[in-house]
Amino acid sequence: MGIKTKRQEKAESKPMKYLGEKIGEANQLAIQRIFSVEPTLVDVDTALNVIPRMTPNTILHAGPPIEWERMCDPMKRAVRGALIFEGLADSDEEAEKLLRENKIKLSPNHHHDAVGPMTGIISPSMPVIVTKDLTFGKKVYSTFNEGGGKVLWFGAFGEETLHRLKWIRDVFGPVIKRVIIKAGGISIWNILAQGIQMGDECHNRHAASTNLFLKNIIEPLLSTDLSRDIAIQVYRFIVGNSHFFLNITMTACKLAMDAAHDIQDSTVVTAMSRNGTDFGIRVSGLGDKWFIAPSPYLLDALYNPGYGPNDGAPDIGDSSIIETMGLGGFAIAAAPAMASFAGGGFQEALSITKQMNLITLAKNSKFAVPVLNFEGTPTGIDIRKVVETGILPSINSAVIHKSSGAGQIGAGIVKAPYDCFAKAIMAYGEKYDIAA
Repeated sequence: MGIKTKRQEKAESKPMKYLGEKIGEANQLAIQRIFSVEPTLVDVDTALNVIPRMTPNTILHAGPPIEWERMCDPMKRAVRGALIFEGLADSDEEAEKLLRENKIKLSPNHHHDAVGPMTGIISPSMPVIVTKDLTFGKKVYSTFNEGGGKVLWFGAFGEETLHRLKWIRDVFGPVIKRVIIKAGGISIWNILAQGIQMGDECHNRHAASTNLFLKNIIEPLLSTDLSRDIAIQVYRFIVGNSHFFLNITMTACKLAMDAAHDIQDSTVVTAMSRNGTDFGIRVSGLGDKWFIAPSPYLLDALYNPGYGPNDGAPDIGDSSIIETMGLGGFAIAAAPAMASFAGGGFQEALSITKQMNLITLAKNSKFAVPVLNFEGTPTGIDIRKVVETGILPSINSAVIHKSSGAGQIGAGIVKAPYDCFAKAIMAYGEKYDIAA
């Protein structure tokens, strides 16, 4: 029979309630909290003013913690660009020197109640949206989405990038602040629920959600004491960026998942994020520890003309918080326009959403998928189910160039690495004295 370890003896001495019912109760509480959150866009402010532990020399980034030397090229470009935008450096060389001398603090957005897509860069003077959960009172922050082209979130920087960032800071941010206050806040779930009905999966496709947001703000925008020219600039910026609502969605999803975090015994994944080097997850019952594996490349992607798989950087961004919430790749069946990303077309998209039910704990009735008879989206990833089934969370993502600064070169589907979940299961067993 062999000699049992002390850990096995402790595990066997525990009643089955601990191994089954107690985990179930904890996960049920996690799901209840996720579904209870009511995220509302309430304000716009400067990052330095509102983001916890933000300093004049701090740059926030997407993904789990990472040192400057290990950052991928797009992330490094974005960090240097942010330092130039802040006036802390006049050139890439000066920015590099500050970073190598450790005069700049680099920190993950998730450690500061913030999120950002792709490189996810937030610097001190950037305007940030403020999203508040009306149920539990917490606030989460993100920058405005810059749109397409040579933009910081895609790891690109140049004169046009700098000009746009300054306009967002000096013109766009203050206008949207006035508009949101005049509107009395904007419910985010209401917009996303309608967006799902109109063909969004709420990650790679935000066309409907962005238009719904514009519908919500157009009256306060036009009734605010603004010049006609400024009002048109603001309108055109939103209309010209189908991803505008992405960052707002991310703040709502983070609020929901943070509400489920740090619940004793829970096996619910409360964050998935990547920095272009590492992919990390956090688990409710395991505190703030990240479980990390190499960030994967997008093998199922559609590339812009002239580019291919060898040009792309590994997956990057905090935006997979959206899948953690049960949207994006988990809701791809709601977005026929995304079917081409699924390889097999629309039937494959349906199959992906159905598969995600096998690794989640609930269906979110707020987000009803029409083609699935208005079934709610699969929500609440359980690390046990991922490891048991081998089914990996499906994430809808974009591809940015690995080294040229060309920005986005494609989009597609990526799978979260199995090793993150395997490491989390092992850590769970260690923490709760459960024998393997």
